[in-house]
Amino acid sequence: MSQCVAVRLRWSGLGEVGAVPGRGAPPPAAEPSVSPFSVRTMPKLQGFEFWSRTLGGARHVVAPMVDQSELAWRLLSRRHGAQLCYTPMLHAQVFVRDANYRKDNLYCEVCPEDRPLIVQFCANDPEVFVQAALLAQDYCDAVDLNLGCPQMIAKRGHYGAFLQEEWDLLQRMILLAHEKLSVPVTCKIRVFPEIDKTVKYAQMLEKAGCQLLTVHGRTKEQKGPLSGTASWEHIKAVRKAVTIPVFANGNIQCLQDVERCIRDTGVQGVMSAEGNLHNPALFEGRSPAVWELAEEYLDIVRQHPCPLSCVRAHLFKLWHHTLQVHRQLREELAKVKTLEGVAAVSQELKLRCQEDMSRQKEGEKPPGGLPFFHWICQPYFRPGPREGSKENGGARSKRALEEEEAGTDVLSKNKQKKQLRNPHKTFDPSLKPKYAKCDQCGNPKGNRCVFNLCRGCCKKRAFREAADCPGHGLLFKTKLEKSLAWKGARQLS
Repeated sequence: MSQCVAVRLRWSGLGEVGAVPGRGAPPPAAEPSVSPFSVRTMPKLQGFEFWSRTLGGARHVVAPMVDQSELAWRLLSRRHGAQLCYTPMLHAQVFVRDANYRKDNLYCEVCPEDRPLIVQFCANDPEVFVQAALLAQDYCDAVDLNLGCPQMIAKRGHYGAFLQEEWDLLQRMILLAHEKLSVPVTCKIRVFPEIDKTVKYAQMLEKAGCQLLTVHGRTKEQKGPLSGTASWEHIKAVRKAVTIPVFANGNIQCLQDVERCIRDTGVQGVMSAEGNLHNPALFEGRSPAVWELAEEYLDIVRQHPCPLSCVRAHLFKLWHHTLQVHRQLREELAKVKTLEGVAAVSQELKLRCQEDMSRQKEGEKPPGGLPFFHWICQPYFRPGPREGSKENGGARSKRALEEEEAGTDVLSKNKQKKQLRNPHKTFDPSLKPKYAKCDQCGNPKGNRCVFNLCRGCCKKRAFREAADCPGHGLLFKTKLEKSLAWKGARQLS
């Protein structure tokens, strides 16, 4: 039986524990700034005191990972050397307004063994960030502001690394959270190309009230095939310039990397994301057989269920090298719809690996330049762009690089997935239907549009000219005439 219990635990720097009956019921959504739980009598710990007493001087840290650092994975990582974990990045605005989102991501079950824990939010509004943090503070040891996400969704949502030039906004967000919360506020950032600017950025966050800083040594442009190497020089400069604890993130694939990073940069701890996903025993300095950790993870998931998509994603990472050898099982793992189906594919992979081990010859070395044979947990080194790409026009998009690597006759991974869902789907440009184009923007025009435009352009023109377009269901002229007739009738009466 799991040690996890459905009660709320409040850990302070001195290890106080308080409990409230019920299954971690969330505070009322209508009053997000009011906490009905125990009143904090101890002063809020800060800086190094917070790191050493509340976080237990954690040096081995599991990163916040969207749909990947869920409870089951955190528990697995803690069993194998992780001393501190972050939740997946949560959207502050959704967390405030949606009780189900809060329940699914934080309130559903609180585990005494899942501590210390830091909850990470993305946000771009001080009030919303603080409201979300107030709703989360009784379930964690600190609240982190994500200033490092470089993905396109962060650019569209205006959060993560795309806030790093808005220092006034960030100062207000951190300052307000520092004043209002009963737990410390921390930040995770990416670096600027210039070390001096990165140092000033870190000092600004510290001055605003940040109590612990995680520095990912890559810029926001370094992602996907263009990730490159993280700069420990930037991290070292930040560590020297601030008086709060610093965690380093980037280039961590094994325990030796952890020790070398701490030695070279002087940081208090090291955070791992991709290295942890491929080998959750990284912080133990072990590289066990993949099935050992896969089976342990699946056992935890049975006790603490999570979305099947999370489970599948973890097994794709754990079995990554084996799935390059037994490719037909990759398709099976992608298709299964139940946890037991996933477990069955994992068991079949184990059997295949044991057959490969039995055929292994003495003195045989792993193929493909791998440090270990494919059935052993080991780092995954993301392939970079071809060396010639810099000579041929500089940086290339991720999709262009993938298509270049795959060749013209092979469909991209995304197109292969679409074809699995719909076997009749074709990507041959010559077979695609031809559409008449909008006269203004080039998008397909509406077949019955009176202006020969797409809906977006038609709406703008119809509004500007107070005209109707029945083809697009736009009736600006009709509505205006009805409105004028109604006003005239009222004046006559």
